[in-house]
Amino acid sequence: MTEIDTSVPHSARIWNYWLGGQDNYPADELAGDAYTAVFPGISTIARSSRAFLGRTIRYLTNDAGVRQFLDIGSGLPTVDNTHEVAQRHAPESRILYVDHDPLVLAHARALLTSTPDGSTAYEHLDLHDPDRILAAANRHLDLTRPTALILSGVLGHIPDHDRPRDMVRQLLDGLPSGSYLSINDGSRGTDRAYEQAQDTYNESGAVPYFLRPVDQIAAFFEGLELVEPGVVSVPLWRPETENPTPIGQHGGLGRKP
Repeated sequence: MTEIDTSVPHSARIWNYWLGGQDNYPADELAGDAYTAVFPGISTIARSSRAFLGRTIRYLTNDAGVRQFLDIGSGLPTVDNTHEVAQRHAPESRILYVDHDPLVLAHARALLTSTPDGSTAYEHLDLHDPDRILAAANRHLDLTRPTALILSGVLGHIPDHDRPRDMVRQLLDGLPSGSYLSINDGSRGTDRAYEQAQDTYNESGAVPYFLRPVDQIAAFFEGLELVEPGVVSVPLWRPETENPTPIGQHGGLGRKP
């Protein structure tokens, strides 16, 4: 396994820090605090992204009857991971996590817990190789049954638009009718302070993350049946609190016909 340098800030550990997790180091805290000094709302975005993931999974288990989840770019385990939410509502759920980060691989054991009736697995693979991901999914899941493809905060690491759109389409082509796509990512054109903080972060030498216009995020769902209310700022997607405040993070859930 690649040696992990804890003296250099790492995007997954910084995100973990913003979420209130413990899997981070002083270098990550310094980088996270520097970002927060420019844009204090980043912790709200991190927590809102995680809350959106939880609401979509609850919809998938309770309303759509989905029992299989392919979570790509899962990141470090923290509170209410995909398998925890899914198996809390449907203990027989089967989850496959996919990530290419050696840091996530080092924490994979924390992801591999499961209810006795379900299963949870982890594969060390890259989003840029959809064929290998689908082959792994065939080993762990039954791809003749509806499966939820989850891409939470990961597509922003790919700089252009056509390439990630092709990857998403290729992954969906390997899933049957009745499957779902859940995406949420940072959005450009909604908060100038957020954009400034992200642009500064990207220029720091850290692994960059690119905010996308909302119409490009919506384009990932072309050909799918969007679940109401469509692609919106994530706090507005089936909120569980009154008067949610929009933020620079958009997402949606779509069903493959």
